[in-house]
Amino acid sequence: MHSESAMHNHDEPKMQKHRANGRLCRACGDEIGLRDNGDLFVACLECGFPVCRPCYQYERREGNQTCPQCNTRYKRHKGYPRVEGDDGGGVDMDDVEEEFPIKSPKRSPDNPRFDVNSETGERAKPWRPNGHTLSFFAGNVAGKDLDVEWKNRVEKWKERQERKGLRNKDDGGNDEDNYEDDMLMAEARQPLWRKVPIPSSRINPYRIVIVLRILILVFFFRFRITTPATDAYALWLTSVICEIWFALSWILDQFPKWFPITRETYLDRLSMRFEREGEPNRLAPVDVFVSTVDPLKEPPIITANTVLSILSVDYPVDKVSCYVSDDGASMLTFDTMSETAEFARRWVPFCKKHSIEPRAPEFYFSQKIDYLKDKVQPSFVKERRAMKREYEEFKVRVNALVAKAQKKPEEGWVMQDGTPWPGNNTRDHPGMIQVVYLGSAGAHDVEGKELPRLVYVSREKRPSYQHHKKAGAMNALVRVSAVLANAPFLLNLDCDHYINNSKAVREAMCFLMDPQLGKKLCYVQFPQRFDGIDRHDRYANRNVVFFDINMKGLDGIQGPVYVGTGCVFNRQALYGYDPPKSEKRPKMTCDCWPSWCCCCCCGGGSRRSKAKKGEKKGFLDLYRKKSKKTVAVNKKGYTKRRLDLEGIEEGLEGYEELEKSSLMSQKNFEKRFGQSPVFIASTLMDEGGLPKGINSAGLIKEAIHVISCGYEEKTEWGKEIGWIYGSVTEDILTGFKMHCRGWKSVYCIAERAAFKGSAPINLSDRLHQVLRWALGSVEIFLSRHCPLWYGYGGNLKWLERFAYSNTIVYPFTSIPLLAYCTIPAICLLTGKFIIPAIDNIASVWFLALFLSIIATGILELRWSGVSIQDWWRNEQFWVIGGVSAHLFAVFQGLLKVLGGVDTNFTVTAKAAEDSEFGELYLFKWTTLLIPPTTLIILNMVGVVAGVSDAINNGYGSWGPLFGKLFFSFWVIVHLYPLLKGLMGRQNRTPTIVVLWSILLASIFSLVWVRIDPFLPEQQGPVLKQCGVEC
Repeated sequence: MHSESAMHNHDEPKMQKHRANGRLCRACGDEIGLRDNGDLFVACLECGFPVCRPCYQYERREGNQTCPQCNTRYKRHKGYPRVEGDDGGGVDMDDVEEEFPIKSPKRSPDNPRFDVNSETGERAKPWRPNGHTLSFFAGNVAGKDLDVEWKNRVEKWKERQERKGLRNKDDGGNDEDNYEDDMLMAEARQPLWRKVPIPSSRINPYRIVIVLRILILVFFFRFRITTPATDAYALWLTSVICEIWFALSWILDQFPKWFPITRETYLDRLSMRFEREGEPNRLAPVDVFVSTVDPLKEPPIITANTVLSILSVDYPVDKVSCYVSDDGASMLTFDTMSETAEFARRWVPFCKKHSIEPRAPEFYFSQKIDYLKDKVQPSFVKERRAMKREYEEFKVRVNALVAKAQKKPEEGWVMQDGTPWPGNNTRDHPGMIQVVYLGSAGAHDVEGKELPRLVYVSREKRPSYQHHKKAGAMNALVRVSAVLANAPFLLNLDCDHYINNSKAVREAMCFLMDPQLGKKLCYVQFPQRFDGIDRHDRYANRNVVFFDINMKGLDGIQGPVYVGTGCVFNRQALYGYDPPKSEKRPKMTCDCWPSWCCCCCCGGGSRRSKAKKGEKKGFLDLYRKKSKKTVAVNKKGYTKRRLDLEGIEEGLEGYEELEKSSLMSQKNFEKRFGQSPVFIASTLMDEGGLPKGINSAGLIKEAIHVISCGYEEKTEWGKEIGWIYGSVTEDILTGFKMHCRGWKSVYCIAERAAFKGSAPINLSDRLHQVLRWALGSVEIFLSRHCPLWYGYGGNLKWLERFAYSNTIVYPFTSIPLLAYCTIPAICLLTGKFIIPAIDNIASVWFLALFLSIIATGILELRWSGVSIQDWWRNEQFWVIGGVSAHLFAVFQGLLKVLGGVDTNFTVTAKAAEDSEFGELYLFKWTTLLIPPTTLIILNMVGVVAGVSDAINNGYGSWGPLFGKLFFSFWVIVHLYPLLKGLMGRQNRTPTIVVLWSILLASIFSLVWVRIDPFLPEQQGPVLKQCGVEC
C-alpha cells in the first residue's frame, strides 16, 4: 500500500503537467523551465500552480514553504536542499549526495504569523514578518546549480530589456557592479502590501461574546414577551417593540465586524519595482478632483491650500493633474486659482527640497511642533521665514478678492481683459475650462522644473436641466479628465480635505498597481481625519468608531464603503464595467470510467465550447482584417469593440456587414456614454492615456462638449456609470453599485494620516450635516437601489449587504429611540413600569444582558485600539442625532419621495474662525434642537416627580423607584452634550429653546395627568372631610 502511494506521488508531476497555466511563472513572470527528464517543472503536486525553480526554492527556504494558490506545503524535489519541516517523504528522495545543510530561520514565538496577499488576490497565505532577508540567488548559499540558474535568468532579463529598448548592450559592464541591482530586483518582486489580521487572542473572545449575547437576547425576549405588565400594557408593548428593533439594528451593525483586518504597504518596494534608475518611470498617472460650490461658505483660502497640497504631492509631476470643479461658476474661485498657481511656483520646490509635512501652507505654518526636527540644511530657517512671509502676502491677496466679492456689481463681474464673466448668472451660464495655469502647457516653478497640471472646470448650467448637485459635477470631471489626460486612477477630495501625507497616492498605488489584486479593485478608501476639533470631541465629529472599527470590519469582507472623499478610484469601475473574472482551475480527468462515459458527460460540452470559441476567434480575425484599431473587449456581459475614430464619424454608408454591425455597437456606446468619439475611445483604454491619432488642439473643444448640460440625456450617466444619482449621499450609492458588480475595495490606514479636513464643531451645523446624511439614506431606502432587495443576482457578499442595509435603515431607529427615551419620564409620572415584578431567574437574564453589553464594548475597544472616550462620545451622539436629525430625515425623506416635496441641500460651512474653537460655543437656532431638549426637561420633571412621590409614600416605594430612575438617568446622561451645547460659553440656554421645550413638556404632562390612562379607578366609598374638627 505504501509503495503504491509512493509510485502515485512519483507520477503526479506528469499528470499535473497540463495544469500549469502556460509556461510563465505567476510569481515573477519568467519562464518556468523543464526538468531533467524534459517534463515541465511543477512545484505544487496538488494544484499545479505555475511557479519557476528559483521562486520555488526561495519560497521553501525564505518564504512560507506553501503553494500560493492552495496553501499546500511544498514537497522537496530532486536536487534541492532539505529545509526545516521536511518529513522525508518528498519526491525523489534518493539523491542524498546533493542535499545541502541549509537551516531556515526559526520563527520567533514573539512574531505572530500574518496574512499577505497571494498572487491570485483571492486567498491569504501566512507571512513571517521581521524575518531574515536571504536572496535565493546567492550562490554560496543555494549551491552551484541555483547560481547558474540565476545567472541565466539575469541574462534573459537583460535580453528582454534590450529588445524593449530599455537597456543597451554596452550597459552590461562588470557583472559584479550589477549585483546590487539584482538584489534590488529580488526585493522589488516581494508583495507591495500585506494583510495584518487581528490577533486571535483579541478577536476570538469578541466573537464568543457576540454569540453569547445573541443567545442571551433570545432568552431575554422570551421573558419580556411572556411576562407583560398588565397595569401598563401600552407602555410594555411599546418598550418590547423598541427593544426588538434595537436588537435587529445591533445585529446588522455587528456581523460586518466579524472579520476585521488591517493592511500595511511597502513604499520602498513600489519604488524599486516601478521607478528603477535609468528607466522610464512606470507609476500610473492620477487625476485629482477637487469640488467646491459656494466660495462664501467654503473659504477660498481653504480650497487653495487643498490645491497646493495636491500640486506638491510626492509623485512624478507629469503623472499628476488637478481638476477644480467650481459648481457655483464664481469668479472669486477662478481668481483664487490664478493666485494659487502663481504661489505654487515657489511653494512646490520649497516642499520637495526640504521634505516638509503637511504640504498645505496654512496647516504647516500653524503647527505647534519643532519645525527644525530632522532638518539638516543650513538654509532651511532662512528659506522657511521667507516662504512664510510670501504665504502671508498670498493670504492678503486672497482675502482682498473675498472682500471684493461680498458685493456684486450691478453690471456683473468683469475679467481683467474687460470681457464680462460668463458665470454672472450661476444658474444659466456656458461651460468654462481653463487648462494653462501650470503643467506642460503652462508655467514652470522658480527653479525651471515642470509642475503638475492645474485645470479649472465649471460645467454648463441651464434652468431647464437637472444638474444633480455634487454627483453631476463629479461626472463632468470624469469626462473632462478622460478627454484631456485619461489617467487610469482618480482621487477625489472635498475642497476642505488637504493631503496631509505627501506619499498618500503611493500608498494607494501599492494596492491598485498590484499585478493580481489591483485588477479587481474599484477604489482604495482612506479614513477621514480632522483638524480644529475640540479636545473632548463633544459631538463625535471625528467618527472614530466608524472609521477605526466598522471600516476595518468591512475591509475583511468585500471592502469598505465609499465615504465621499479621500478615495482613489479605478476609472474602469466608474464606467460600469465588471471586474475581470478569476481563472478557474481545469477540472481533473480520470481513467476510472470508460472513454465513452467521459465523452458523454463532459467531452461533448467541451467540444461545443471549443467550437464556439473557434467561431468567435474566426469572426474576430476577419473583423481585424477589415477594420484597423479594432480590439474586442468583453465588459459588462457583452462584447464591445474599439473602433477607428475616423470610421465612427463616417456613418453607415459604404460599409460591409461586419462594419455595419460594428457601427451599431458604436451606437450602443453612444447610448451608454454619450456622443463623444474621443471619450468613447478613452473608455476602452484600460491602462489610460489618450488614443493614438487624437488631435490635441481639438481636445479643449471636445472637453467643453462633454460638460454641456444636455450631454447626459438619454445615456446611462448617473444610472449605471459614474457617480449614481438619486440621493444626496451619492457616495453610498456609487460604492454600492460597484460592489454589486463584484468589485472589491480596500481600506488603507497610513502611518501618517493621508488626508485631513475640517468638520463642523458647532452643534447646529453638526446636526444639519447628520440630517443630510440620514436624508440620503432614507432616499436610498425608498428607491430601487435599496440593499434590502437590490442586486441579489450580482456578486455582493451577504455580510457586505448587511453593512449596506444598516447604512440605509439606521435613520428609522429614531422613531423607537424617541419612544424609548420618553418611556422613563412617563413611568416616573404615573408610578407604573414596563417590567413587572421579576423572580431570581429573570434577574439573572437581565444581569447577563447588561454584562454582555459591557463585555462587547470592552472587547471591541481592545481589538480596535479606540479609546473609551471616543466610544462614549459616539454613543452619546447616536442618541442626540437619533432623536433630532434622524427623526427629521425620516419625515423629510417620506415627503420628498412620496409627496414630491423637495428639501434644499445646505452646504456645511467650513471652519474659518480666528478664535480657537469659537464655533463650538456659537448658538444657531434650528428646529432640530426642540425634540432632544424636550426629552431632557421631561425626564428631569419625571425624576423630580418620582422622588417626591417616593418621599411621600415612605420607605417601601424606593425599591421600585430605582429601576425607573436608572432608566431616566440613562437618557439624561446620553443627552448631556446637547445640554452643554445649549448653555454655550456663558452657560445660558437661549430663551426660545427654553420656552418651546417647557411649553411642550408642560402640555404633555398636563394632558397625561388629565387622561390618567394607567391608574385604575378607585373602588369603594369616597372619603371626604366631614368638618372642621374631624
